[in-house]
Amino acid sequence: MYVDVVPNRHSPPAILLREAHRADDKIIKRTIANISDWPMDKVDALRALLKSNGGMQVVPSGEAPMDITRSLPVGHVAAVLGAMQRLEMADIVGLDGIVGQRVQALIAARILDPQSKLATAQGLDGEAGGWIQTLSDALELGRRVDENDLYAAMDALHARQASIERALVHRHLQDGSLVLYDLTSTYFHGHTCPLGKMGYSRDGKKGLLQITVGLLCTRDGCPVAVEVFEGNSGDPGTFTAQVAKVQERFGLKRVVYVGDRGMITNARIREDLATLPEVGWVTCLRAPAIQELRDQGAIQLGVFDSQDMAEITSDDYPDERLVVCRNPLLAEERARKRQELLAATESALNEIVARVRRAKRPLRGAADIGRSVERALSHHKVGKHFNVDVTDDAFVWSRNDERVRVEAELDGFYVIRAKVPAPQPAAADLVATYKGLSAVERAFRTLKGVDLKIRPIHHRLENRVRAHVLLCTLAYYVEFHMRTWLAPILFQEDDREAAQAERASAVAPAQRSPAAKAKAQTKRTPDGLAVHSFPTLLRDLATITLNTIQPRITGVKPFTKTTLPTVFQRRAFELLHVPLP
Repeated sequence: MYVDVVPNRHSPPAILLREAHRADDKIIKRTIANISDWPMDKVDALRALLKSNGGMQVVPSGEAPMDITRSLPVGHVAAVLGAMQRLEMADIVGLDGIVGQRVQALIAARILDPQSKLATAQGLDGEAGGWIQTLSDALELGRRVDENDLYAAMDALHARQASIERALVHRHLQDGSLVLYDLTSTYFHGHTCPLGKMGYSRDGKKGLLQITVGLLCTRDGCPVAVEVFEGNSGDPGTFTAQVAKVQERFGLKRVVYVGDRGMITNARIREDLATLPEVGWVTCLRAPAIQELRDQGAIQLGVFDSQDMAEITSDDYPDERLVVCRNPLLAEERARKRQELLAATESALNEIVARVRRAKRPLRGAADIGRSVERALSHHKVGKHFNVDVTDDAFVWSRNDERVRVEAELDGFYVIRAKVPAPQPAAADLVATYKGLSAVERAFRTLKGVDLKIRPIHHRLENRVRAHVLLCTLAYYVEFHMRTWLAPILFQEDDREAAQAERASAVAPAQRSPAAKAKAQTKRTPDGLAVHSFPTLLRDLATITLNTIQPRITGVKPFTKTTLPTVFQRRAFELLHVPLP
C-alpha cells in the first residue's frame, strides 16, 4: 500500500490510499480509501509508516511507542476566545490587524490570569509555553511581542473608548432604560500619575494616592461605560459628567438613573436633573432627612409593627415619591454595631480619665485634655451620644441615653426617594430598583478582587491608566456574560423568577431559588455534574490540552492531538455555544 496524490486541474489534489500489483505487463491500482480530508501531518505519518519495515518497528518492552513532547492547555483559552467571538468583541473594539489581535489578547489574558503588561508580553513572546502560548497561537500574534507593542495597543484602545461605549450602550440600553451608576476608588503606589490624588479611600488604604472609577451598568449589572476621575473626586461631581455623557454622547433622552444617597444629592437633582423632564431618578434619603420626616410626623413608627414598607408624602419633596422601608435584620445589625462603637469610645474616654487622675505626670490643661477627648469622640463617629466636661485638671463624661434611644428608633429604616416618568411603578418596584445597585457593587468586587485585578496599577501615564481600567471593564463584560451562560453549572443563581418568588417582600433579604439551594448543598447539578465557581471552572477547562506527539518511528513527523473532554467540559462548551477545541 502507498499514498497517492492525484492532481486535479480546478480543485485540490485527491489524496488516496492505494495498493498496486502487476498483471501481465500492466500495473493495476486499487483505491482502498480516499483520505483527502485528512490533515497533512496525519497523511505524512501514514506515508512514513507504510514506508517503514513492514509498517512495524520494534519498541523495547516497557516503553511507549511514542513521546508526548509538549502539552499546552487549550480548553479555557478556547472558552474565553469563543465567548468573545460570540459577543463580537472584535467589532465592538473596532481595531483591525495585529493591533486588534493584541487588544483581544489583553482582554482574554485579563480573564485567564491577570498580570502586568510586561509579564503578559514576556509570555506572548517566544516559546513561553502554557496557556499564554495557546493564546498567542490562537490569535496568530507571531513570535515577536514586547511590552511596547501592548502599550501601543492600549493607546489605540483608549482612542476608541467613546466608540466602544457607544456600541455597548446601543446594544444594551434604549430610551426608558434603567441606568445604574456608582463610584469606587483604587489605590496605587506610584507618585507621578496626574490622576493620582489623596482622597476618601473606599479600600481603607490611607496615605496612598488613588484614582476614582465611575461605572455605568444596565439594571442587571452589565457594564456599558466607565470613566476614570482624579482620586479626590466626590461622588456628586462625577454624576454630573455621566448625565451629560448619556444625554449627549449616547443620545438617550429618556432614562432612569439609580444612584446612592451620596451620588444623587439635592444639588444634583436641582442643577442636573430638574431641567430634564423626561429623565427619572431613584435614590435614598440621608439619615438627617429621615429623622426630620419622623419629627414632622410623616413617618409613623407604629405602622411598621405589621408591615415593612409604606409610601408617604411630604411637602418638602413635592412631585416626588417616598417609600419608607424597615428591615429588621438591618435594625439588629445597626444596633449591634452602635453598641460596639459606643463601648470602644467609652473605653477610650476611660483611658483619658485615668491619664488625668494618675499621680505620675498626669494629663493637665483644658486644651490638651480637650484634644485627646476630641480624638476619642471622633474616631468611631459616635461622639454626639456623649456629654463631656473638661477643665484644666479634671475630665468627666456620661452617655446621653436619650439621644441613643431616639436614634435607635430609626434602626433599620431607609427611605427610597424617586421621581420617575409615567407609567408609575409600584412602591415595591422602586425598592427593588434601588437595591439593584448591588449589581454595580458586585462588578466592583470582581474588578478589584482576585478575578480581574484592576490593582495594582503599573502605569503612570494618564491615558495608560484610563486604558487599563477600560481593558479591565471589557474583560468583566465578557466574564459577566460567561457567568450568565454558565450559571446552570456555577454556584450562582440561574432561576431569578423562582428566587424572587422565595422573597417575602422587596424589603426582605434576597433569597435563593430551590434549585440554587440544592446546588449549594449537594455541590451537584440535577444531572449529577460537579458545581463550580467561575475560577475553578476555568481551571477545569484548562485540563483540555493540545499534545504534540512524536512517534518512535524513523521518518514519521510529530502530530498533535487534543485530549478528550469530560462530560462536564462538554456541558460547559454547550452552554457557551462554543465549539470544543
